[in-house]
Parts: sequence; C-alpha cells; structure tokens
Amino acid sequence: MQALRGAASGRPSNGSWPNSNASESHRLRENYTFLAYYQHSSPVAAMFILAYVFIFLMCMIGNILVCFIVVKNRQMRTVTNMFILNLAISDLLVGIFCMPTTLVDNLITGWPFDNVMCKMSGLVQGMSVSASVFTLVAIAVERFRCIVHPFRQKLTLRKALVTIVVIWVLALIIMCPSAITLTVTREEHHFMVDTYNNSYPLYSCWEAWPDTGMRKIYTTVLFSHIYLAPLALIVVMYARIAFKLFKSAAPAGGSQAEEPEGRRVSKRKAKVINMLIIVALFFTLSWLPLWTLMLLTDYGRLSERQLRLVAVYVFPFAHWLAFFNSSANPIIYGYFNENFRRGFQEAFKAPCCSPRHSRGPLFGARNRVSAGAQPSDSLLETLCLAKRAAGEPATCSDAVLHPSGSQQFVKLGCSKPPSKILQLWEP
Repeated sequence: MQALRGAASGRPSNGSWPNSNASESHRLRENYTFLAYYQHSSPVAAMFILAYVFIFLMCMIGNILVCFIVVKNRQMRTVTNMFILNLAISDLLVGIFCMPTTLVDNLITGWPFDNVMCKMSGLVQGMSVSASVFTLVAIAVERFRCIVHPFRQKLTLRKALVTIVVIWVLALIIMCPSAITLTVTREEHHFMVDTYNNSYPLYSCWEAWPDTGMRKIYTTVLFSHIYLAPLALIVVMYARIAFKLFKSAAPAGGSQAEEPEGRRVSKRKAKVINMLIIVALFFTLSWLPLWTLMLLTDYGRLSERQLRLVAVYVFPFAHWLAFFNSSANPIIYGYFNENFRRGFQEAFKAPCCSPRHSRGPLFGARNRVSAGAQPSDSLLETLCLAKRAAGEPATCSDAVLHPSGSQQFVKLGCSKPPSKILQLWEP
C-alpha cells in the first residue's frame, strides 16, 4: 500500500522488472534495462489523473467544511464531534500527502524525490491513514456507549482529547519501522527513457528490510492492526447498536398522539441502522482490494510479468478506492448527521430544508432546562414512550425535549444531562 509501505509497495524496487513494452532496440546489452519514463499511455494517464483529482477535491472540500463547522460552533464541540473533527483532519492529511504522491508514483517510473522526502512521505502517509482508521473505531465505540448503554457515565471531552492524542501516538509507533527502513537507492543497470529518447538513472524509494521475511511479518502486523482488528471492532460495535435499536419496541397502540411519535422513532431507528450498514460495508469494500494486493505481493509467488501488471494497473485503482473512503467520510459522518446539518445552517445562515429545523435557535436551546415548568401529561407520555422504546424503565427522571419542536424542557427531578432520550436514535 502506497500510503503505508512507501513508493515501493508491492515490489522490491521500481526497476526490478523488465519493461514488456520496451522494444529490443532499447536494450544496449543484456544486463542493461531501459524503462519508459511514463508507465501509461496518455489516455490511461488522463483517466487516472481525473479520478484522483475528483477524490482529492471531494476530500479537501468535504473535510474542510466539517472542520469549519466544528471549530466555528462551540456547541458542536461534543465528544463524538471531536472524533469526527479528528477524522476530518486525518483524512485531510491523507488527501494532502497520500493522493498526490501516490498518483505521481503510479504515473512515472522511479522515485523523483530525495531520501528525506521518501522517509517523511511514508511516515506522514502511514500515520494519516492509521489515525483515520483508529478514529473510525473510536467513533464506533463512542456510539456503542451512548446507544447501547445510554445511562452509564459518558466519555468527557477531556478524555476524548486524550484518546485522540493516543490515536496519533499509536499511529506514529506502528509506522516507525516503515520510516526507518524506507530509503532511496539507485537501481544499477536500469535507466528511464522519455519520449525524446533521453535516458535518466532510475531511483527507487523502498523498504530495505534485512530479509523478505521481516517485511512479510510487518505486512501482517499492519494488516491486523490497521484493517482486520479495526474492521472487527467496527462490525461488532455497529451490529450491537443495530440489534439494540431493532429490538427496542416502537411505541405501540394507544392514543392518537402516540402514533406520530412512534413513526418518528421508527424512522430514526431505520435511518441509523441503514447508516451503520453503509459505514461497515463501505469501510470493508474500500480497503479490502488494497490489503489483498499487499498480501498477494508479499506472500504470493507471482511472476515478474504478473507483478508488473499488478503494480502498474491494479494498484492505482486499489489506492484510489481506499482514498475514496477518506473522501466519502465527511458525507457519511457529517452530512447524514442532523447535528451537522444544523451546523451548516448556522455557519452559512442558509434557510433550512426541513420545516421542523426552523423553529427557534439551532444551538443552545437543547441545553436549557426550564425548572419552573410543570410536567404536562403529553410530556410525561413522551418520556414513557421514549424510555419504553429504549428498553429502559419508564420511571427514570430525566430532562426530555418535547417532540413538537418547541424546544421546551421539563425537568422531572434528576441532574442527568438533558436531551438523551429522544436524541438516542439520531446518527
């Protein structure tokens, strides 16, 4: 993987295979190999460039908007949103450091930069991707705690920030071996030839492990810690969340006032379950091809021709698909999130699309509790219905937001934070 294994991912060096497209006239002697400077024809290169530019713009615009919303609005600085902010930052680094370098490496033969850039590029790329994956796990765990165990002690903002620091420290530790072994070497008896028949020495940025066995072990460690284990945790957490929401009974028969609330609860549950399925599947499918290729090139016994075909044509698509995950994360975690939609409305002062969002202020009202208000029958019914749907005792005292959207709170005799029942199913 380019972002994790440096420019020589899946190959011992950029010039280790003969160029199948080079004519025999390019070979001066049998021990000299001349490779085309550009690995692809103009139409294929243009297709790669357009595809990478597309996901690069998506990544930059989407993640910058997410960062802007969280930073601009103090009310958006919740625990989950801090994780989403960190995810956006790590995805921005993926876009800045991974996408351009990977595109250049997939278009031309050899490494065009110096040794410092080789090490720093591999380290920053790997840390960015690792932090992005670890943050996805943190978001899954936080949602699991909030939905499956909504009345246990919540993660504080300070602990969330400490978790983010730990995420980056782990990302640095796991990528240190790659940064240490990455080096630029000149390939003896290998040269690049441009369209004007000018020849250039061939340099490769690759991981110079003492033996191939150590490289295989490191590939396995990366696969287990950056894909397999995170994927298992995400699937388990979201499966538990979906099961919890699915088994929680929607408000059943009764007064006519209960039916609209029951439909709203069912819609929230269906929305969250669908989003969780999308998140798990998208993460799995986006990274699976790239990790499959990495394991195949390290453990599979491919011929030189097969290795070249994989490196030149299959790896660019696998990289693009993995990076597309970073571009789509803002859509999945931001734009599908009702709180972020309110954040966009507040930030840009734009009219809201949904009528129920236009009642009252966007932020702040949800955190105010009217101590003087008396609990009306409709609000008490709302509390009971919501608690019943969450599978919790209906006698728990808590502050509940009226479902009519009037943003009126009724305190029922406890000090728990407000708005934790009816917001339970919001993604």
